Amino acid sequence: MKATTISRQTARMLLESGAVLLRPDAPFRFASGLLSPIYCDNRLLMSYPRQRRRVTLWFARVLRDQAIPADVIAGTATAGIPHAAWLAAELRLPMVYVRNRAKGHGKERLIEGLPPVGQRVAVVEDLVTTGGSSLGSVAALRQAGAFVEHVLAIFSYGLPKAEEAFGQAGVQLHPLSTLAVLLDVAVARGHLTPNARHTVADWATDPAAWSQAQEKP
Repeated sequence: MKATTISRQTARMLLESGAVLLRPDAPFRFASGLLSPIYCDNRLLMSYPRQRRRVTLWFARVLRDQAIPADVIAGTATAGIPHAAWLAAELRLPMVYVRNRAKGHGKERLIEGLPPVGQRVAVVEDLVTTGGSSLGSVAALRQAGAFVEHVLAIFSYGLPKAEEAFGQAGVQLHPLSTLAVLLDVAVARGHLTPNARHTVADWATDPAAWSQAQEKP
């Protein structure tokens, strides 16, 4: 992704709000057990009215500038839901959200809201790592009869596995910012040294191998 004004501003916002933390010398441990020099928690943006408003307007601009047709905005559970709601309100469009799994009671719905049968749906995600959550939502919406070709995300690590998965699914990913842009901004603003930047970039090429190397005594 080319470094645009929006991508740089998003990266700066994520760093300054603490939504993205960089710790190459003391890696975080993900739920999967893998170690990582970076941690992203975009849920924090809900607590910042100005920042979340920027995300909404930037998403709207992406839809407009990329001429992405959307009849319905869909949020991924759970972190994509608030941003989808704010975007749908901004565009005055219907909204739905996709659960991680169908409810085990009542109507046992996987998609909440009016079924978007025959409608063009833009999916909103907060963070893309491997793409599994986003593409799971896309699959559910397609199975329900919707047309889904685009996913909007606040941030993407840009991992090769995700890029391959989106390509195979025939879905275009539109992140407001990516790891490559964020690392450039982090170095420029003193959040990261150039050497530490290379460490994080190496992680992104193969997170599993990087984690395994850190575990060695």
